Amino acid sequence: MKNLTVARRYAKALLIIGKEDGEAETYREELDGFASLMSREKALEQAICNPLYAVSERKKVLEKVIDKVGVSKVMASFFLLLFDKGRFGFLHVINDFYQILADELQGIARANLVSATELSSKTVDKIRTTLSNMTGKDIVLEVEQDLGLIGGIVSRIGDLVLDGSIKSQLLNMRESLKRGESV
Repeated sequence: MKNLTVARRYAKALLIIGKEDGEAETYREELDGFASLMSREKALEQAICNPLYAVSERKKVLEKVIDKVGVSKVMASFFLLLFDKGRFGFLHVINDFYQILADELQGIARANLVSATELSSKTVDKIRTTLSNMTGKDIVLEVEQDLGLIGGIVSRIGDLVLDGSIKSQLLNMRESLKRGESV
């Protein structure tokens, strides 16, 4: 829990800097690209994060990677600050938080839509429009299929869950019958 709080603080601080200098989107791309590089190159991430190696050597590796990748001065300083504070291992979580905050800054909300069957693009567009009208934000919709739903859809936008699945309706009906309520 504490690690998430720390990661959120670093993401917010970087976003504030990005808002002030008008480079929030540039930082988004650079941070996401660097985090993706670390995900792809696990040996490189280990060379930077593993405490078995000398701190000075790990920092040299990080500085060389920053040079090769060619990020902005602010992002280079940000990555070095994370390293110096022992927070470089949180890079992926910081990136996740930053992406969410940058989306909010642009009025974008990410939603997840799970359906029992494959939905047509027209249906997905209608759902996206409806969710957009509900939230007042542009919706980026990730669509998945789950045969366990039996029928219907479940959508998630942050903490809000809209469950219109037959599975949950049947479970609710069963609970009502157990309590002796009329259905």
